Amino acid sequence: MSTRIDVSDLDIYYGKFLAVEKVSMTIEPSSVTALIGPSGCGKSTFLRSLNRMHEVIPGARVEGKVVIDGQDLYAPTVDPVDVRRKIGMVFQRPNPFPTMSIYDNVAAGMRLNNKRMPRSELDDLVERSLRGANLWNEVKDRLNRPGSSLSGGQQQRLCIARAIAVEPQVLLMDEPASALDPISTLAIEDLIDELKKEYTIVIVTHNMQQAARISDRTGFFNIAGTGMPGKLIEMDDTATIFSNPKVKATEDYISGRFG
Repeated sequence: MSTRIDVSDLDIYYGKFLAVEKVSMTIEPSSVTALIGPSGCGKSTFLRSLNRMHEVIPGARVEGKVVIDGQDLYAPTVDPVDVRRKIGMVFQRPNPFPTMSIYDNVAAGMRLNNKRMPRSELDDLVERSLRGANLWNEVKDRLNRPGSSLSGGQQQRLCIARAIAVEPQVLLMDEPASALDPISTLAIEDLIDELKKEYTIVIVTHNMQQAARISDRTGFFNIAGTGMPGKLIEMDDTATIFSNPKVKATEDYISGRFG
């Protein structure tokens, strides 16, 4: 069952520097939300705040609320590790654990969470996760080979399999196809379209065509200048953002006039 996320008045800091200011948005369940905007406007910082990865950086903190299924993720009683279990993350560059086999890469999350399960159950989980990432048929005969032996596109799908193996409710993706060739990019986009049936997905992308192709809703972030905080300028159904945005800056960015 996927999950709705309500963000209200979120300020994100690095020490005293306000990096992202007063973001409020609703992220609908079982949908793909794309975050677009020029480099340095806070998209990835905002994305990392949704599963408390941001605060891993010394001095980083947030003010405001991120509420999932009625629970504020930043409430004092909430364990950040539990948050990251519920909200998985896929990074820009594929990052399989290089010394681990394909099998162990997928099983790693369960083992890190100290979940012991019989080998037969773990086998089923690995197969199910690799099927979910549309990778099983390509790797089923070489599960003991290193994850790093796969192509870039396969490595990224392996990282997606690793993320979904712990059965999260939300998947965050930070430019997951930017380092990939066009065929691998298409495979990732097709996979995202499949995954949204089960997960709430938020994706940062610099590729306008990709945002238009794969997302249901799009948020446009912008920044007034160097040293200023990034802000959410506009958010709407993707078709509306790309055909009839309400704010001129959104139209200028989408049409390539800046950024």
